[in-house]
Amino acid sequence: MKKILIVDDEENARIGLSKLLGQEGYQVDAVANGSEALNFLSRGQVSLVITDINMPKMDGLTFLRELKRKYPGTDVIMITAYGGVESYLEAINHGAFEYLNKPVKLEELKSVMKKIFQNHPCT
Repeated sequence: MKKILIVDDEENARIGLSKLLGQEGYQVDAVANGSEALNFLSRGQVSLVITDINMPKMDGLTFLRELKRKYPGTDVIMITAYGGVESYLEAINHGAFEYLNKPVKLEELKSVMKKIFQNHPCT
């Protein structure tokens, strides 16, 4: 079973996405910020991280850089309600697989996840 970590400071977004992906058959864990995510990841591997960009304590781009430094093989999908070309380019340049705008469309997310898992079937 694929294990997914959701990182989002918005509780409703975290819970909603967790429920949707859980119904799709994924094992889902969720945390509120990048610091909590790095702590979670230090205890075990995940197949995919889905993270918001705008978060307190550690924003998503800082988290992405730290995640890729510590766990370079981890795939990441960035999500944001405040997307722009600059943050998109920074996310992709620092190793994000994809960058999606909120509200996230489930079919679009599932399509991206399918690509990720086809490229890395063992994760």
